[in-house]
Amino acid sequence: MNKPLKISSYDKINYDIEMYTKPEFVYIPLENKNGNTYKYLVKEGEYVYKGGVVAVTNDDFPVHSSVSGYVVCGSNKIISSGKKIKCVVIQNDFKEKYEKSKLKKKDISKYSKESFINDLRENGISGLGGADYPTFLKYGIDNIKCLIVNGVECEPFVSCDKAVMYNYAECILEAIDNILEIMKIPRAIIAVMSNDFKSIKMFNKYIKTYPNISLVFVDNAFPNGWERLVVRNTLGIEYDRYPSEKGIIVNNVSTIYAIYEMFKYNRPLTERVITITGPGVKKKRNVKVKIGALASEIINNLDGYRDIKNPLFIVGGPMMGKSVPTDDVVITKDVTSLLVISDNFEKNLPCIKCGKCTYVCPSNIMPVLIMNNIDNVDNLKKLECNKCIGCGLCSYICPSKIEVREFVNIAKEKVNHR
Repeated sequence: MNKPLKISSYDKINYDIEMYTKPEFVYIPLENKNGNTYKYLVKEGEYVYKGGVVAVTNDDFPVHSSVSGYVVCGSNKIISSGKKIKCVVIQNDFKEKYEKSKLKKKDISKYSKESFINDLRENGISGLGGADYPTFLKYGIDNIKCLIVNGVECEPFVSCDKAVMYNYAECILEAIDNILEIMKIPRAIIAVMSNDFKSIKMFNKYIKTYPNISLVFVDNAFPNGWERLVVRNTLGIEYDRYPSEKGIIVNNVSTIYAIYEMFKYNRPLTERVITITGPGVKKKRNVKVKIGALASEIINNLDGYRDIKNPLFIVGGPMMGKSVPTDDVVITKDVTSLLVISDNFEKNLPCIKCGKCTYVCPSNIMPVLIMNNIDNVDNLKKLECNKCIGCGLCSYICPSKIEVREFVNIAKEKVNHR
C-alpha cells in the first residue's frame, strides 16, 4: 500500500464548539447518501416530538426528528451525495418537547449485550465519520477483542472530531468504559493524530482511571483516518473486508459521544458537531447543529458569507467532499463539514500518463486505467474500481488537474448497476 501524504490545510485548529440549535425548519430526506431509502411514518399537520421516529428503512432502522413541531408540506433538498431528495419537513415550535417515555433514564448496570445493541438501533446511532453505517450492526459479532475509537481526523480544514475530543474527553472515556463492560471487550484504543496536542492533553487528564483504555498516536498524514489504516497503524493487523474478521470494532469518536448521550440521557442521535470553514465564510468554527437543518440557514444566522468571486460550496472536506451548486443542503448524520471557497480551479489538460494517481492510491488500484476504460464495464470489474475509498488523492496529485476521482465514481456506478 502506498504511503499517506502530508497535506497542509493552512488552517489553525479551532477547538471551540458553538451552538446553532434553533432552525425554523428541519428536513428529513427519504434517502441517504448510500442510496438507502426511507419510508415516512408521519402525515402533514401531525405533531412530532423531539426524538420521535418520522421515517424508517426497509429493515426498520429509524430516523428521528431533531425538533418538536408540526409536519408541513414536503420539499426537495440536496443531500451530501449531491442528489436532490424529497424530505419530510417539520416546523420547529422551539419547545424541545420529548415524549415522557424518552425522559426515563436507563441504569447502565442493567444493560445486557442484547439491550445495548437494541438501543443503538432504536436511537438511530450511526457512523458520524462520514459513513452513516448503523452502529448496532458492528456490535452483533461474538468474541470482540478490541474496540478502536477513531479520532484520526486527517481531512484538511476539518476539526469537528478534534473539538469533540477536546471538549468531551471525560464523557468519551466514560462511554468507552461502559461499552467494554457491557460487551465484555478486554480493551480499547483511542487513535489520535500525533500533532493533536490539546485532545491528547485532555485524554491524559482522565485516562489513568481507565486501565483498559490506551491512547495510540498516528502520523499527521492523509488518509490515515481510513478505517483500514487506523487498524494497521494501531494494532499492526490486516484484514480482508471488515475489521470484525479479526475481532475488532472501529467507531468514530463522535459516534462514541453520541453513545454517551444515549447512555446519559436516553437520547437518540438528533444533533452533531460540524466544521464550517473556508475563505468564503466570515468566521471559521465548529458548531453543534440539529440534524436536518439547512446549511444556508446555519451560516446566515451565524456570521454569514464573505463576498468572494465564484463561490464553491463543498459538503465534507476538500479531499472526500462533494461540490454542490447551492447552499440549500441538509445536514445529515454523515456531514462532517461545510467548506466555502472560490471556484478558481485551473481547467484540466490531457492526461500525460505520469502514473502519479496510481502511486498515491491507498487502495492500490489504478485510477488512470479506470478512467481510460470508463466505457468498458468488463475491464472496470477487472480493475477493481469498487476498492476505491473516495479519498480524492488521485485528483489532488494529478498535474493535469483532471477530476480522476469522478471517473472512478462513475465506474463504480456502472459496475454496481450493470
